[in-house]
Amino acid sequence: MERSKTYMNSYLAGMLIGLFMIAAYYFSGEGLGASGALKSVVVATVDVVNHDYAKEASFFAARVQNEENSPAKSWLIFEVLGVIAGAIISAAFAGRLKMEIIKGPNITNKKRLIFALIGGLLFGVGSQLGRGCTSGMVMSGMGVLSLSGFIGLMAIFGGGYVLAYFFRKLWI
Repeated sequence: MERSKTYMNSYLAGMLIGLFMIAAYYFSGEGLGASGALKSVVVATVDVVNHDYAKEASFFAARVQNEENSPAKSWLIFEVLGVIAGAIISAAFAGRLKMEIIKGPNITNKKRLIFALIGGLLFGVGSQLGRGCTSGMVMSGMGVLSLSGFIGLMAIFGGGYVLAYFFRKLWI
């Protein structure tokens, strides 16, 4: 049986994201976002590797004080694992599960992966400087009608639109 290679209706997907946002606020008291999960993994790893250092360093100390609130038990880690599992399951059901490097015709695989790595590193640094990732700031911020959420949305899309001009030759 041939599976559909189409994507979910974007209006339906947006409504589902909104419902998940409401559920996240209801069950956890927090919105959705992914950068906190990476921070929790780093803190838990440092705590396992060198507990004494984690207790003394100011960044880690506040997060490893008691084992009841261990960063390894953060719901954000389970959120990100669920996103990864959901993406794999969705792609498998839609017949789109395969390993590939999606790129424009004027760029090599190696260059595409290097740019992806640089972009990921910049995203990680930016999410720490901004104290959260773009999805958390925009979705959670707009979900509670915060002005910063709306300004962040305009800045993210505006910045992407401006920067696209400089990277367009990699895709066309």
